[in-house]
Amino acid sequence: MEDSLKSFCFVLGSGSAGKLLLMVSFFRFRIAAMDNTSKFPDRRLNVAPMMDWTDRHCRYFHRILAPSALLYTEMVTTGAVLHGNLERLIGFNPEEHPLALQLGGSDPADLAESARIAQEYGYDEINLNVGCPSDRVQRGRFGACLMLEPALVRDCVSAMRDAVEIPVTVKTRLGVDDCFSYDYFSNFVDEVAKSGCQVFIVHARKALLAGLSPKENRDVPELHHDWVYRLKSERPELTIVLNGGITTKAQAIEPLDALDGVMLGRAAYHTPWLLAGLQQEIFGSRGVESREEAVGIMTRYIRRQSAEGVPVKNISRHVLGLFQGLPGARRWRRYISENAHLDAGNDRLLLQALDHMQRGIAIAPGSVAVHENALE
Repeated sequence: MEDSLKSFCFVLGSGSAGKLLLMVSFFRFRIAAMDNTSKFPDRRLNVAPMMDWTDRHCRYFHRILAPSALLYTEMVTTGAVLHGNLERLIGFNPEEHPLALQLGGSDPADLAESARIAQEYGYDEINLNVGCPSDRVQRGRFGACLMLEPALVRDCVSAMRDAVEIPVTVKTRLGVDDCFSYDYFSNFVDEVAKSGCQVFIVHARKALLAGLSPKENRDVPELHHDWVYRLKSERPELTIVLNGGITTKAQAIEPLDALDGVMLGRAAYHTPWLLAGLQQEIFGSRGVESREEAVGIMTRYIRRQSAEGVPVKNISRHVLGLFQGLPGARRWRRYISENAHLDAGNDRLLLQALDHMQRGIAIAPGSVAVHENALE
């Protein structure tokens, strides 16, 4: 990746500690051109689609931390794509590439048309949700309940593949309710693969369609990573990405010896600096050098978005975990939470929160040595 660097200075009063000077390097990403096969140049690091979380502002933040990761939108239903406000529902920042749109639906014609629209909009991949267990999704006959209808999933994927040139992939569970065994899971994959689909992202739990909430379905069913490893060993021609229970750098790195990639969900959202560490560990490069640099980049992003009428709270909520686990992290979160709603156009909110955090832990703002020892 080539960086086009520009330096900007932000000066913020910090009381008796003097002035806080942030030298922030802003850059644009050069993303490798994507081919029309089922594989991206690199699928090792992925950030999961998460409802109410992975909107365009969250994805922009994740992108600056991990320039090489493949990002996914929240699930968008075919009905919304076909009849809704497209810019509001599927609009994105060009910096977010490579970017996949996750669709929810079960009608092959509607999915095909939605995929066609997404390709025209500039998405790099279409992903079919076959894993969400919520009641609302079940009523729409999509999500995890589709695991009970493998032939329908095959037909849906086939229709989308016929409609677009970009990759069409599937995110699935291991099974649902009593339809839960390795044979059932592998047979499901085999049936869907008849469509030509070669990429399967596997949340390594079953889904319980009754009795558990969506949140409980992310934690309660037992993890079976071994099933995912076995699938890859028995079907090496498929691209298999592991999702579920990955919360640390070590847990993300280990599967890459045998699998094609890992997908992080809540860990990426609540402890986003994990993405920066994985960018360095997996790809040997950095998106940003420090959390403070990320604050500066996001401040400039907020400034641009604020000029277009986007309230600062819509963006700032995604960066609450940036300093998670470090001295002052609570002060950072609290300042943003208590002040984001007070002035919708306060484009200096994050800089103010950073200053508040640093003064609270009695460090010398701007000290590289202190940043490296206490904050990094």
